[in-house]
Amino acid sequence: MKKINVMQLGSPTGLFGAERWILALIKYLDKSKINIFVSAIKDSPDLKVPLCSEADSLGISTKIFEAYGKFNFRAIKFIRDYIKNNNIHILHTHAYKQDIIGLFATIGTNCKIVSTPHGWSKKADFKLMCYETLNRAIFPFFDAVVPLSKELYNSLKRIPFLKSKLYLIENGVDIDEIKNINKVAPEVKKYRDQGSFIIGYIGQLIPRKGLDILFTALKDIAIPNWHLFVLGDGEQMDRLKRMASNFNILSKIHFTGFRQDRLSYLKGFDVFVLPSRLEGIPRCLMEAGAMGKAILASDIPGCRDVIIHNKTGLLFHPEDPKSLKENLLKLYKDKQLRDSLGQHASQFIKQKYSARRMALEYETLYFKLT
Repeated sequence: MKKINVMQLGSPTGLFGAERWILALIKYLDKSKINIFVSAIKDSPDLKVPLCSEADSLGISTKIFEAYGKFNFRAIKFIRDYIKNNNIHILHTHAYKQDIIGLFATIGTNCKIVSTPHGWSKKADFKLMCYETLNRAIFPFFDAVVPLSKELYNSLKRIPFLKSKLYLIENGVDIDEIKNINKVAPEVKKYRDQGSFIIGYIGQLIPRKGLDILFTALKDIAIPNWHLFVLGDGEQMDRLKRMASNFNILSKIHFTGFRQDRLSYLKGFDVFVLPSRLEGIPRCLMEAGAMGKAILASDIPGCRDVIIHNKTGLLFHPEDPKSLKENLLKLYKDKQLRDSLGQHASQFIKQKYSARRMALEYETLYFKLT
């Protein structure tokens, strides 16, 4: 079997769900069968492109295409030239900008193009809604579209002429990376040693993540010594800090920003909370489950793929701070329940959502297309 060349085209911004997904995938692809390339379009001179830095550290070939501006169509030529010069057989794109530019870049080459949709925005502004609508409209021109959840798959199969190119490969996380974490972050350990109840969130600080619901639930919760660690960056940072200040809980909420060592924070949480309004299959829930943490998440598609209520976690009514608070209190009062939920979650994630399984399914698809 001849080796094939596969290039991932991801975002130049932070290491969020899609970027961590790419890193988990490339780690477990069979290097004896596939030459892996990781790339991004750097659309602003001040971007660090952490995806490529991380891939570099794994010994993966990387390429940053500098094309400044929201949609600089010079990127199409840069990527097309790179595809031709490096005999790229598969271009694997992620998110609407990479999908659109990637599709045009493969025109006139022998390179196949694959997209993995990671989810859509809820209550998007008009411009973003237009981009995401265009993104879905071009999917029939791809060689394969591979959503990472049943919910996304079912929403896409209604698009005309797409069904024959649609494949479901469910999300996966790097179980080995999580298993190797043996120390709790000092900032969390300090409060654990004081007997505090540690609540945690890891993800973007954006409206669809529902952190306002969590803050509302916490403002008068009957837990004497709780602390919430919020790991991540995003447009809502200042608004959330003001909200916490207005609720007189700012001293109990620790905004850490983006943390490379997020898993050492996760290891110290008593409960992981995801109050989202919209999700694909959340990687953060998979990581928390694989770590054996008790999870509390909103009862929405995506979360329900990971959380079986009262078995692998608890689900609360979406957009309902009272329901969130009641379930959080239940977990606070019952350590045996927390331990049982965490144990079942760990077993479930390892059986169904490992990155090794995901990579093997992608290998099969890549070779089928070539």
